[in-house]
Amino acid sequence: MTTKEIFSQRMRELRKETKEPQRILADILDVSINQISEMEKGTRMTTLEKLPIICRHYNVSADYLLGLSDER
Repeated sequence: MTTKEIFSQRMRELRKETKEPQRILADILDVSINQISEMEKGTRMTTLEKLPIICRHYNVSADYLLGLSDER
């Protein structure tokens, strides 16, 4: 599995675990709902500026989101 595939899968899983609609995450990241959908489908990645925001929001490490570690 590629980094992009792992990132998209883990983003989707984290959002669903928290029962959070895509629009909430989109608001937090100041992006469109479409961009969240594309990240979860694996057709788009996030930026380096937004990666720490996602990590803090879900209380996970960047290594976990990027598939470098299985430990959250």
